[in-house]
Amino acid sequence: MKLSVRLAALAGSSALVLGALAGAVPATAAPAGATAAPDIPVANVKQHLTDLQSIATANGGNRGHGRPGYKASIDFVKAKLDAAGYTTTVQQFTYNGSTGYNLIADWPGGDPNQVVMAGSHLDSVSSGPGINDNGSGSAAILETALAVARSGYQPSKHLRFGWWGAEELGLVGSKYYVNNLATTERAKLKGYLNFDMIGSPNPGYFVYDDDPTIEATFKNYFAGIGVPTEIETEGDGRSDHASFKNVGIPVGGLFTGASRVKTSAQVSKWGGTATAFDRCYHSSCDTTANINDTALDRNSDAIAHAIWTLTGTATPPTGTVFENTADVSIPDNGAAVTSSVTVSGVAGNAPAALAVGVDVVHPYRGDLVVDLVAPDGTVYNLHNRTGSSADNIQQTYTVNASSEVANGVWKLRAQDVASADVGYINGFKLTFP
Repeated sequence: MKLSVRLAALAGSSALVLGALAGAVPATAAPAGATAAPDIPVANVKQHLTDLQSIATANGGNRGHGRPGYKASIDFVKAKLDAAGYTTTVQQFTYNGSTGYNLIADWPGGDPNQVVMAGSHLDSVSSGPGINDNGSGSAAILETALAVARSGYQPSKHLRFGWWGAEELGLVGSKYYVNNLATTERAKLKGYLNFDMIGSPNPGYFVYDDDPTIEATFKNYFAGIGVPTEIETEGDGRSDHASFKNVGIPVGGLFTGASRVKTSAQVSKWGGTATAFDRCYHSSCDTTANINDTALDRNSDAIAHAIWTLTGTATPPTGTVFENTADVSIPDNGAAVTSSVTVSGVAGNAPAALAVGVDVVHPYRGDLVVDLVAPDGTVYNLHNRTGSSADNIQQTYTVNASSEVANGVWKLRAQDVASADVGYINGFKLTFP
């Protein structure tokens, strides 16, 4: 935060498009017809924070605008999103004589005229590594974005994520992004969710009171897990949501407190001590030791809940499914293996959004490289050793295969490229609309 082969026809189901929330919906349950958000593993979020700490340590102790640690942070986040199937864009701007960067990541699909965006600033102040401010928000939305990819989530609205530069110097990056959006593109943004400092070591649970639908979404979630909230006032207008709010885009978000002192009433409500919510705010001690795991976990899950709730669940893809459910063993640190499906009876080329369902059972997905191989031999990488110690790959990828003739033998190719464990392809399917 800144200073001051089975062949089947799929039947469609009605899409859910959320409007204003009506009444209090238990936060632990998805709205009727919606897909429930997954749990966001706090261990994964903390690993991202460890990686950001390592970047800062290797680059003069910070990740500030114009410093090598910031560009390394952008590259780190971008690599994970690219591997997960996002369309990423790095936006450059200049401030105080230095180049700054925003990173934008779009998840394929959803109504392009109904965009929901979540964002966090990725820069730190020059005096420290910025792990709570704002590695916490950046890591949480990164892991939520990766959870979207892992689950193969297909929202009815278009989902976008943003990591902002130079927030600490006056919301520079987010202002640049908003100011360079065409009027028509601004009109498509139906909500922006901001996450700046969500793991404070002496935390409170604060919700922005801007857009009523977004506010209610977060309040209902925390009510559902028995955690009281308060309206956020300490950082009002001081983080990147202000850039969106100032041009009329609905905004909301979460916050766990900065330099303000927790009152005795808040101590009674949330625990902790009557000291600053974050005693290391804008200091060199804002390291991985400056995080409250419970707050980070709760807020990360709240982010996922809001994204799943506010983007809705799309109608499942209709069309024809070609599937192979035969098991194919993947040797340990060995040659690639394939599972094949023969597509026939589909006119013309494959679609621009070919749905590729992957079910690989393996105890360490970080060892795996998984590709889709088209009939003419063209390779589309789906998974490239991401996910570290997480197991299995069970998700649907979207591939632009519009240059490929649809009919022919398509292959899912999987290879274990490191030693110590084995797995197998459990299933593979293609959905042609």
